[in-house]
Amino acid sequence: LIKWSVELGEYDVKFEARPAIKSQVLADFVGDKTPTECMEENPSENERGLWKLSVDGSSDITGSGAWLVLTSLDGWTLEYALRFGFKATNNETEWEALIAGLTIPMHLEVQKIEASSDSQLVVGLESGEYEALEDPMVKYLSHF
Repeated sequence: LIKWSVELGEYDVKFEARPAIKSQVLADFVGDKTPTECMEENPSENERGLWKLSVDGSSDITGSGAWLVLTSLDGWTLEYALRFGFKATNNETEWEALIAGLTIPMHLEVQKIEASSDSQLVVGLESGEYEALEDPMVKYLSHF
C-alpha cells in the first residue's frame, strides 16, 4: 500500500480505501430478503410435493438442443441445458426435452410433476389428443 502511495504520489493521485460495508446494512438486506412463514403459501394436500417442469427444444443446421426448468413449490429451481449429438427435428428435440425432463425427477424421487411445453404437437401426443401420422414421427415415437 505504501509502495502504491509513493508511485501514485508523482502523479498527484491519492489512494482512498473503499469504506467497509456496515454490518447493519448487510443484516437489514438479509432480513428483508428472507421469507417469513406468514409470507409462504401453504400448499393444499394435493399440491404437496408437486414440481413443475417447463421444456423447450430447438433444432437448426448447427445442431439441436433443449432446456429444462424444474421448479418446486418450496422455491427450488433446477435448470438444465442439453445439447444433442445427433440431428433432430424441432419436434424430436421437444420429445427429447420432455423425456429428459421426466427422467431427472425420477432420480430425485419426485412424486408429482406437471409438465408444460410450447409445442402443441408434443402436448397433444402425450395427452392422447393427437395421433402421430407422419411416418418419421411414428417411427421415432415407437422407440418410446
